[in-house]
Amino acid sequence: MLLVFPTKDDLAPKFSASCPINYSLLIINYLHAMSKVISTVCLLLLSNSFMTLAWYGHLKFFAKDSNHSSTPLWTIILVSWGLAFFEYCFQVPANRIGSSDFGGPFTLVQLKVIQEVITLIVFMIFSALFFKNVQFTMNHLIGFCFLVVAVYFIFKK
Repeated sequence: MLLVFPTKDDLAPKFSASCPINYSLLIINYLHAMSKVISTVCLLLLSNSFMTLAWYGHLKFFAKDSNHSSTPLWTIILVSWGLAFFEYCFQVPANRIGSSDFGGPFTLVQLKVIQEVITLIVFMIFSALFFKNVQFTMNHLIGFCFLVVAVYFIFKK
């Protein structure tokens, strides 16, 4: 995933010619911006892990050949809703920390594209671990490459 990190010009306070650049302040600003990038991505990873489990976990854990195959659908829906609660506990803070509207480094569109790429990565790992019968083909790889290209264009200034 391509991320555009803040440049020195983005973080540097605007000084007049008579005022020297404070490099320690520049470093602190850069580290603060990077912590928001890392926090946003990590929280979105956690969020998408719960989301994928809520959306697709029942296909594995309540499968026809499992001990829980006779579990009523309403129970499975409640379990999925319970998992989705934790998804939102991570997703909402991730978007608020990462949003430029709240001092974060990403625009709304950038946040959405990051989330979509993370969703795809988490889904691929989840399906490879829990669904041994799923085979990824060249078409899947090409589609993933197109998403990476989309990330490039979304983040291109």
